Amino acid sequence: MSGVAVALVGATATGKSVLAHAAAREDPRCEIVAIDAMTVYRGMDLATAKATPAERLEVTYHLLDLVEAHEEFTVAQYQRAARRVTDDVWSRGRRVIYVGGTGLYLRAVLDDLEIPGQFDEVRRELEARVMGGEDLYSQLTRVDPVAATRLEPSNVRRVVRALEVTLGSGRPFSTYGPGLATYAPARVVQVGLRVPIEELDARIEHRFHQWMRDGLLDEVGRLVADPRGLSRTARQAVGYRQMLAHLEEGLDLNAAIEASIAQSRRLARRQRSWFNRDPRIEWFDDPLAAAQRVTDVLNGADGDVRDWRT
Repeated sequence: MSGVAVALVGATATGKSVLAHAAAREDPRCEIVAIDAMTVYRGMDLATAKATPAERLEVTYHLLDLVEAHEEFTVAQYQRAARRVTDDVWSRGRRVIYVGGTGLYLRAVLDDLEIPGQFDEVRRELEARVMGGEDLYSQLTRVDPVAATRLEPSNVRRVVRALEVTLGSGRPFSTYGPGLATYAPARVVQVGLRVPIEELDARIEHRFHQWMRDGLLDEVGRLVADPRGLSRTARQAVGYRQMLAHLEEGLDLNAAIEASIAQSRRLARRQRSWFNRDPRIEWFDDPLAAAQRVTDVLNGADGDVRDWRT
C-alpha cells in the first residue's frame, strides 16, 4: 500500500496540533493520525490536549480513545493500529498527517521498528529485585553486552526492559533492529515546529491553568471513581499523576498544579532532545513557514510514500 503522508512533530505546547488541524481543515483530502501515548485513553481529554469533539467534527482524527484508562496499551499495539489506519486512509485515496510528540511511537510507525513482545511475569520478577535493592545492570552485561553498552546503568526502567526481553524471548534485546540511535533514510517528510524555551515555558503554564478552569480536577475525579482504576501507563500521564496525588494522597492542590507545570516543562525538554537527535527532521521556527512546508509536501512528490514498510 502507498499514499501521501507528512509528519508534524515537536515538543508539547509548540502549536503543532493547531497547525495540523488547520492544514487538514483547508485540505479535505487529509486525515490526522495522532502520535501520542496518552490520547489513546478514553476519559483523559484535557491534560492530553486531545482534539475536542468540535474539532473532530471539522477534521477526521484517528487513534484517539482506543482503550479505557484502566487498560494497558503498548507501543506494539499502537504500531499495529497505526498501520491499519494508514492503509485505510490511503485505500480511500486520502492523505495522512501524522502529528504528535511521542517520539518512540512516531519512529515505530515511520521506521517500522521491530518491537519485542511483553513478558509480564519476567518483568514483575525483575521489578521486585530492583525494589529489593538489586542492581540488574551487571546481569545485562553478561546476557546481552551489546545492549548494556547502549544503556546508562542508572536508567533502571530501560535496563529492566532489556532484561525482560532477553530472558523472556531467549533472544538478546540488542538483536531487535539497529536501535534508536540509527536513523534510516526518511520515508516520510518530518516537519518540526520549534518555540524558544522561555516562550514554551510560559505557554505550558498558561495552558495548564486553562485546563484547571476547564475542569481537569473533575475529569481526574471521574477516573478515580471508576472501580477499575487506572493502568500503570495512564497513571504516568503528566498532569494526571499530580492530580491523582492530590485526590488520593492529599497533596496540596496548589502544589499539585505547580508540580504538573514543572513536569510538563521537563517533558518538553525531553521531547526537544529526542527530536533534535533525528537528522531527518526539517525544523521551522515560523509556524507559517512550517504550515507552508506541510502543504507543499502534501501536494508534491515529497509526500508520495511508496514501500514505506519493509
